[in-house]
Amino acid sequence: MLAVHFDKPGGPENLYLKEVAKPSPVESEVLLKVAASALNRADLLQRQGQYPPPPGASSILGLEASGHIAALGPACQGHWKIGDPVMVLLPGGGQAQYVTVPEGLLMPIPAGLTLSQAAAIPEAWLTAFQLLHLLGHVQAGDSVLIHAGSSGVGTAAIQLARMAGAIPLVTAGSQHKLQMAKKLGAAAGFNYKEEDFSEATLKFTKGAGVNLILDCIGGSYWEKNVNCLALDGRWVLYGLMGGNDINGPLLSKLLFKRGSLITTLLRSRDEKYKQMLVEAFTKQILPHFSTESPQRLVPVLDRVYPVTAIQEAHAYMESNKNVGKIVLELPQ
Repeated sequence: MLAVHFDKPGGPENLYLKEVAKPSPVESEVLLKVAASALNRADLLQRQGQYPPPPGASSILGLEASGHIAALGPACQGHWKIGDPVMVLLPGGGQAQYVTVPEGLLMPIPAGLTLSQAAAIPEAWLTAFQLLHLLGHVQAGDSVLIHAGSSGVGTAAIQLARMAGAIPLVTAGSQHKLQMAKKLGAAAGFNYKEEDFSEATLKFTKGAGVNLILDCIGGSYWEKNVNCLALDGRWVLYGLMGGNDINGPLLSKLLFKRGSLITTLLRSRDEKYKQMLVEAFTKQILPHFSTESPQRLVPVLDRVYPVTAIQEAHAYMESNKNVGKIVLELPQ
């Protein structure tokens, strides 16, 4: 089969398609014929040599995919059958023509969605669901500050926060990104390049601050985050795009706010946790993607590339221009 490959860590120019062995499903796994896979920041970091796959996972890039079941491994217990269209969360391996998946991580594709749209759901939406509900314990009426509001996770979190009855606020680096966030349901948006998002957040919340922050930036935002966190607020850290160093009295400021700092990664979680997350998401959220749902959720796609343009897709993500997901289509 063909798979995205790189021989040594570095820039997008190191990526190419290579013929590799097709995997075989073991017990309780299925073999997926991949139609599409979406790009994530983790793919860029892995390509740069900064984020190795978890032990036992495929070294091929790709944390999510959509396609059709091509084969069932031994002892599969579920209702899935060969030919079923599905979307999947993966620890790696999605950017190839085939990938093996534990059957507990399969999700049906909601009515009315294309395979490319479906490929944009698993990693971003399961992350946003986990951040808001399992870790952030979002409540109706909460104000939620979402950094990188036009990213895959950001566009998902805006919609899920709205659905939970919360008030989503976002940061982003351009007016175009902020307009898109507002169309999706953000109550306000702040351009971090032009204004102090912390002061703007305090002004919007009439000095109270936000109950919940979803933060993929880290180091460079710590002071502004604590400044605009409400008393007893929750700050959920899930990325370090702004560095990992802290200089200053973070702990005393956080203590003064009685704030909680919660950290999480999804890729390195064990299969049992991921299956629990997939099951909860499938029951509670997935029905709202179908065309008939009154509170319809939409995966936001920025660009779709053929996998042969993998270098271009990585370079585009690195330019930080995308609003929503970048999807790769595999040859059928």
